[in-house]
Amino acid sequence: MTSSAAAFPYFPGVRLLHSPGPSNVPKAVLDAMTKQPMDMGDPRVDACVDACESGLKKLLKTQAADVFFYAANGHGAWEAMIVNLLAPGQKVLIPGTGHFSESWAIMAEAMGAIVVRTPFHEGYPIDPDAVAQILRADTQHEIVAVFTVHTDTASSTTSDIPALRRAIDTTGHPALFVVDVVASLGAIPFDMDQWGVNAVIGASQKGLMVPPGVGFCVADARAMQVCEKNPAPRFYWDWLRRRKGPSYSRFCGTAPQNLLFGMEAAFELLAREGVETVYARHRALAGAVRAAVQSWSQAGNLDFLCKVPGARSDSVTAIVVKPGIDPELIRKTAREKFQVMVAGGLGPFAGRVFRIGHLGDLNPAMILGCIAGVEAAMQSLGIEVGDRGVRSAVEYLSKDAG
Repeated sequence: MTSSAAAFPYFPGVRLLHSPGPSNVPKAVLDAMTKQPMDMGDPRVDACVDACESGLKKLLKTQAADVFFYAANGHGAWEAMIVNLLAPGQKVLIPGTGHFSESWAIMAEAMGAIVVRTPFHEGYPIDPDAVAQILRADTQHEIVAVFTVHTDTASSTTSDIPALRRAIDTTGHPALFVVDVVASLGAIPFDMDQWGVNAVIGASQKGLMVPPGVGFCVADARAMQVCEKNPAPRFYWDWLRRRKGPSYSRFCGTAPQNLLFGMEAAFELLAREGVETVYARHRALAGAVRAAVQSWSQAGNLDFLCKVPGARSDSVTAIVVKPGIDPELIRKTAREKFQVMVAGGLGPFAGRVFRIGHLGDLNPAMILGCIAGVEAAMQSLGIEVGDRGVRSAVEYLSKDAG
């Protein structure tokens, strides 16, 4: 039987992966995943799950919250959050931040929740005042929770979580504050306890540097109280069934052991580098990409999708192209001619945007290779972007290193 790889040409060397997820996986993580699975009663399985829970809590800066892992992607973790905190007919506020807030809202509606939205303004982060206005108007406190996307991967926009917590607090509303950290965790600081976040959802394939397949929810005592009183029917996703116990009960069945072996190794790598160093590295790499995009934009053929410099993500940069330019052709040329893989536009940005991921297991040489490949792709297609994108990134990194 012929493998699928045989249908495609061989390319020597390494293709640079600059998707915002899945992200580049370190060799130490890949090596850890090659270990033989164990019998479910082996105490090393529980020890691995415990280590992953501990690593996650340290990264989130939370002490007492409960961690729930799933053999699922981030969308599965969304569903788990919905079904544990919301019963059909209950209301949830989902502030508009782009493609992923709307996708979460559509999922909540499909599961019977009533979704209240704030408007999404393309290129801008969530407006805390709009959140406060809706909560003040909810005098009967029918809104159970505020579901917030920290970094919207599609628009590359990061919203201010502490500012949103303050907006909720000023209204005196008891709604839970729930945050999606899929695209932010491991790339920028997050402080679940200090910021007053009641629950988070995330996934393995971005800043955590693990292949897709593990989603998670983390819930504090207030969120668990809402879960315990929630009459919504559930089984596989149920936090109460998964709380504590051996790995078999914590996963409602067989745990994805090899992914967990990789996750444990990834947390060890983050600890060895030091999380503050990890965040500084992400800031530097993001700054290099932004320096290149700023240079490219001078010709008028492309620009940042996020219009607020302070809200531009350190995980991914979305680049909107002028009408008449095909971002998919840029991606194809970068991938097939220059061995650089970048992402396309999602939802309302499809056909208008390409995205450079700069999170996870990356270093300056890799990001410069990506920028050079993308610049070469655009030049080979006759798209005027000047010739200083790479140079601008080099200058930025040189100053940052100094």
